[in-house]
Amino acid sequence: MADYRKVGTASFFHSRLTSIISIALVLFLMGLIMLMGLLGNKLSVYVKENLSFSIVLKDNIKETEIKKMQTKLDALPYIKSTAYISKEQAAKELEEELGENPETFLGFNPLQASIEVKLHADYANPDSLPLIEKAIKSYTSVDELLYRKDMMELVHNNLQRLGVILLTLAAVLTLISFVLIGNTIRLLIYSKRFLIHTMQLVGATAGFIRAPFIRYNLVSGLIASLLAIMLLTGSLYYLQHELDGFIQLLDMRSLLIVDGAMLVLGLLLSTIATVFAVNKYLRMKVDQLYYI
Repeated sequence: MADYRKVGTASFFHSRLTSIISIALVLFLMGLIMLMGLLGNKLSVYVKENLSFSIVLKDNIKETEIKKMQTKLDALPYIKSTAYISKEQAAKELEEELGENPETFLGFNPLQASIEVKLHADYANPDSLPLIEKAIKSYTSVDELLYRKDMMELVHNNLQRLGVILLTLAAVLTLISFVLIGNTIRLLIYSKRFLIHTMQLVGATAGFIRAPFIRYNLVSGLIASLLAIMLLTGSLYYLQHELDGFIQLLDMRSLLIVDGAMLVLGLLLSTIATVFAVNKYLRMKVDQLYYI
């Protein structure tokens, strides 16, 4: 089997190069899907945690009571942040939107003070909102609670659909990847089918025959994984220049997870495909080797 590792013919080099490039491209596509999944998850958290609702306060509430209530709200596990908006600030914001101060033609400020609330992503869903609404309305300072329930349900449903689509794509691509990598490695081992049979004739065990093929394709899988990681990193670098702020959606930990997954998949799929390919020829009789 030592001769197998030292083969230096142009055709064999071309076969290995084709194998590495094929595996690298497949891993690159899988890396993109994983990256999209992580981006989708971070986008889901970002959108949910920026959907806010307003707690409209009664007019006769003192500011000290409002501060106490805000402190209690901040301590609740499902609330990410709160922001107090006074009547004057609300009037100013309305003036910026309408271009005219409501006090000018009404003679008084019709707006009420409120507390803007943002939830943690895990609680910003249709199941939790009624319970949160009931808990907040129990405060005596609260006049009413304003939020777009239909909008929150729409965002939640759309994000769920996106998750299902990405998961389906990942499953399909994993299956396709295994088939493509398997076929690529099978073609590479095809030229060695008679060598495998010869080793069987001299008493070599299946494990002994498989070992050098596995080592060889593990190296190919490692090279392909590193190539795929470089392609993905280059693509992200390009996107960062084209889409300002794109890379901010990802952190270094997420990128390392994707790179690590690509490396593991490259080694794992190469090993599994090699075992299946070698086993196929181990089970064949010598006369069958001439007709495949």
